[in-house]
Amino acid sequence: MPTAAARPPVPPPFRSFSSYKISPHIHSKLRVRFGKPSAPSSDSKKVDMPVEFLPNARRRKIDPTWRGGGFSLGVDLGSSRTGLALGKGYTPRPLAVLELSGQKLELRLLEIAEKAEVDEFIVGIPKSYDGKETVQSNKVRSIAGRFAAKASERGWRVYLQDEHGTSVDALDYMIDMGLKKSTRRGKVDAYSAMMVLERYFSISGLGTELVLPKQLELQERLRRGPYRDLDF
Repeated sequence: MPTAAARPPVPPPFRSFSSYKISPHIHSKLRVRFGKPSAPSSDSKKVDMPVEFLPNARRRKIDPTWRGGGFSLGVDLGSSRTGLALGKGYTPRPLAVLELSGQKLELRLLEIAEKAEVDEFIVGIPKSYDGKETVQSNKVRSIAGRFAAKASERGWRVYLQDEHGTSVDALDYMIDMGLKKSTRRGKVDAYSAMMVLERYFSISGLGTELVLPKQLELQERLRRGPYRDLDF
């Protein structure tokens, strides 16, 4: 029997919140998909989009000396509850569960990202076991598309990451931690978001898909990156 993969360090205590898709030279055939998740290519420097649009994990893989990039916010979208997780590298942790939807959810995500120094959102997209998209996938794409337009105004990028199996992984992880069933019920969305981030980091951003706004001015804003306070 194969040895079970090592579990990540136990995350800090969970925090609960009660409410809480360039320049004048844009290429018209810009590729924004990496394709389905797969084993990393032997040519780790091969990319298929402008470097400014690459996810942080991919940029760090291509250039280990790169020290830019902020935190990544994992997002597990649900019909009534949205789980969040935060990480930078290989140490994601569950952050919160938001019982919001629509514009209120979008605004709260922006607020949290601002406070947590986030510059990219890794949104889980549900797929079947064979990698095919579902009805729920279309719903997530629609929400992510609207949110990406708002996030790009601040230079923040939104990516889609296959989340198949992450809910089961999250539940197994919580059971291994010894959390009671009643406790797991309230936190599973955030731990699912943590598993989405863990997968994103473990494959160095391969398999992610950039949600690029249609407006050229927003694409330009996204290319320039987040605003930076020049006083610091």
